[in-house]
Amino acid sequence: MPLRWFYLSCLLAFTAGHMVNYSVIIYAQEAIGSDLLSGIGFGLCFGPPLVLGWYAGALCDRFAPGRLMQAAQALFIVAAVLLWLADANVGPRVPLLVTAAALAGVGWSFASPARMATLGQIAPPEQLKRASVLFNLLVMLGFGLGPVAIALARKTFGWPGVFTAAALAFALASLLLLWVPTRGRQAAHQPVLVEIREGVAAVRANALLLQLMLAAMAGYLAMGPMTVLLPKLAATQLGLGELQRGAFLGTLALSLISGGMVALVAGPRLPHGVAVFAATVAAGVALSGLGAVHDARLAVLLLALVGVAGGFALSLIVAGIQAQAPDAVRGRVVSMYTIISQVVPAASGVAAGALVHGFGVGAALHVCGAVLALAMGLGAWRMGALRRHRG
Repeated sequence: MPLRWFYLSCLLAFTAGHMVNYSVIIYAQEAIGSDLLSGIGFGLCFGPPLVLGWYAGALCDRFAPGRLMQAAQALFIVAAVLLWLADANVGPRVPLLVTAAALAGVGWSFASPARMATLGQIAPPEQLKRASVLFNLLVMLGFGLGPVAIALARKTFGWPGVFTAAALAFALASLLLLWVPTRGRQAAHQPVLVEIREGVAAVRANALLLQLMLAAMAGYLAMGPMTVLLPKLAATQLGLGELQRGAFLGTLALSLISGGMVALVAGPRLPHGVAVFAATVAAGVALSGLGAVHDARLAVLLLALVGVAGGFALSLIVAGIQAQAPDAVRGRVVSMYTIISQVVPAASGVAAGALVHGFGVGAALHVCGAVLALAMGLGAWRMGALRRHRG
């Protein structure tokens, strides 16, 4: 039963979190009129984990991770309120938007590793891989549903409705966590830097775990550009209206879920390492191809391929990391994965914002997709432990 409440809480929180992220990006582009600010805002949403994520991982191994989730989700609620104030012209819009993005970034720093550490505590060991794939499905579903929820709320209630819906979803997600018991570690605590080094040493000592982390870095290169560039692609190159844009971006939800479902069904029968390499290269090629598309139907097909391939690969990666993480340092190991999942999209999102500002959305997609495909092609050659990984 705790798993059910946990999964429902995850779905609400991930959807609301990406509503905040997308709101920062779209509001900066449309209301403030700055593509560069949209990239900076997205960078602030996911940049803080580069510093705070290490500390969050240590705390997840010290204290009950459920407490950390509650605190982190409170920060998201404050961020949504600040966005509401910016839209209501209560204060200067740019500082309020930047502050909201930074608070969301702090929230992601703690919420993501705390949720993964919680899963390691409440899922039976024999079910952890499958539970991890289901968890990753919810991550991807939230990522895909975020823009759909924005489009629906904005169509009826405007931007205030979007920000209010995100805050209420976080409040409900926190309420559900009351039925999810978590525990802290009873061992004596060492200085934070010592505990962080222990987590890093655990990853470096396991070649497969290290290469799974590197594969995650390559895989998440696509997330930033998709978040920053797809709304621009839909509005300009494809000429879609508001609801059409929401439906186009919502294609990610179905395709990411489909990719995760493929991982659930076919994963046990496929060599995981080879499958991860092949799927990620395919996602990069499809992402690059989006840059040349002006027909909405073809764009949907390519976006679906990106989502299915990416969802499949990342599901296998996160399941492998959870299975390989030692219990004693699980919080610190999964925090490294969540740092990757947040910082890499942030960096690539900022780069994508700069590219679209200087060269246009088509060229930006070409470059981002090509970098992803080349990075993973090189990884297939150099990462032997992952290439031999059967799952």
